[in-house]
Amino acid sequence: MCGIVGIVNKEPQNKEKLKHQLGEMRDTMIHRGPDGFGSWISDDSKVGFGHRRLSIIDLSEAGKQPMSNPEQTIWITFNGEIYNHLDIRKELENLGYNYHSGTDTETIIYAYQEWGIGCLNKLNGMFAIGLWDDRQKCLYLIRDRVGIKPLYYVETGKSLLFASEIKSFFKHPDVVKQISEEGLYHYFSFGSTPAPYTLFKNIF
Repeated sequence: MCGIVGIVNKEPQNKEKLKHQLGEMRDTMIHRGPDGFGSWISDDSKVGFGHRRLSIIDLSEAGKQPMSNPEQTIWITFNGEIYNHLDIRKELENLGYNYHSGTDTETIIYAYQEWGIGCLNKLNGMFAIGLWDDRQKCLYLIRDRVGIKPLYYVETGKSLLFASEIKSFFKHPDVVKQISEEGLYHYFSFGSTPAPYTLFKNIF
């Protein structure tokens, strides 16, 4: 169980301010990742990813996240496990990819680099992923087919935020904590709030 967060801004931000916001959001989830933490901010200070790590595969520093390809054009923050990553890794190594870790995180990066978003059809596992393709300036938010690993998002008008836990959003100054009447209705009617609803307004 790891914790992931991300901020994608419409306009460039002060780098130190963005780093602080990202760290505040990320560290609400220390319990999800006691083994380490990391963050990455894009050169234009529009995009930031954060990660709290629970080490399972490759316990070394080589498994630290957020992680990128060697060209630093694809960035990922990932929570979960890819059960068939060794099979995919072997296929990618045969295509000429050189690994620097034993992680399934690196396998996802290279799989996306080789096959694009269609690589998801190859993944067998449970996962929540934030992936930034700097070549296309495109963010992908990805969950496993059953939705085992949590992933929430909110739009503020100035930015899009995502996280493993809703409480991370309330560390951001542009997020207002308001109860969702629709989410509350579902909760009291059925005992849960079905996707995409949550108990908070504009958080999905």
